[in-house]
Amino acid sequence: MVGVNQDWSYPMRREMQEILPGLYLGPYSAAMKSKLSILQKYGITHIICIRQNIEANFIKPNFQQLFRYLVLDIADNPIENIIRFFPMTKEFIDGCLQNGGKVLIHGNAGISRSAALVIAYIMETFGIKYREAFTYVQERRFCINPNAGFVHQLQEYEAIYLAKLTIKMMRPLSLQAGAIGGLKRTLDEPFYQNARFFWSCEEV
Repeated sequence: MVGVNQDWSYPMRREMQEILPGLYLGPYSAAMKSKLSILQKYGITHIICIRQNIEANFIKPNFQQLFRYLVLDIADNPIENIIRFFPMTKEFIDGCLQNGGKVLIHGNAGISRSAALVIAYIMETFGIKYREAFTYVQERRFCINPNAGFVHQLQEYEAIYLAKLTIKMMRPLSLQAGAIGGLKRTLDEPFYQNARFFWSCEEV
């Protein structure tokens, strides 16, 4: 991280940086009409545009015929509920990357709202905690600084996605248990019925 910090210069705040292969984070200035050639040079196919209503006059999806957009109405306000946008953002990014596309996520400055969404995506995708994900993103875009409310929600999100991950991991075990119960049925019908009830409860 020290080396990255030394290489970081203030003008880089106005550019986009690649956080993961095919996933870029930056400010609106990286998605303006004058930057079309750069977006095409980097192979961008999808753009997540983050703004609130009062910013709609100057933060716009400029190339709707060229790129696929997801426009999110999010205020850079500590009381804004940003967690509700995490699932749709992840679905949009996954859909892009799985089809060989590249996505740029931007707000106004590329520091708070867009950074929070990228951090959440990395947390859930790689099963890591907020602090690790924050450090990872900051090593690539040093100026990120999600507001205090977003940080709190990202820390809360750890428990949410880890619970989802645990459920996904338990489902194959439940299926395996059901298969074993099927074999047991021919030997001991009452046991099978009790076991089946237990496994169905576990799955719920």
